[in-house]
Amino acid sequence: MIDALVLVVVVALGALAVYGLVTTVLNRPPDRWTRLAVAGVVALLAVQAAIAAVRVFSGVELPETSTFLIYLVVSVCVLPIATQFATAEPTRWGGAVVAAGAIGTAVAVVRLQGLWDAGA
Repeated sequence: MIDALVLVVVVALGALAVYGLVTTVLNRPPDRWTRLAVAGVVALLAVQAAIAAVRVFSGVELPETSTFLIYLVVSVCVLPIATQFATAEPTRWGGAVVAAGAIGTAVAVVRLQGLWDAGA
């Protein structure tokens, strides 16, 4: 994986988590800006997943390839699901749901990097 891209993704996820918490504190339900922020971060995650998948399927040896691929899929899927839950019934807590999804995704990305480094 590309270390700079991992850093950008983790920082974007952190910013999204803070944004979600701020909207919760301000008593605002998720709005268009929340969906746009999530879409931007998911785009970064999709780029990262595509690069990593191409590298894995082109022959990079990892000690736990199946675990890596599962984390890769999870890293792309969690935020859209969290956003769906957050916007299904728009209350002030929708931002907290997005923040929890962002934090969970950040953990998955850090774990991905750890698995990648173990194989390098």
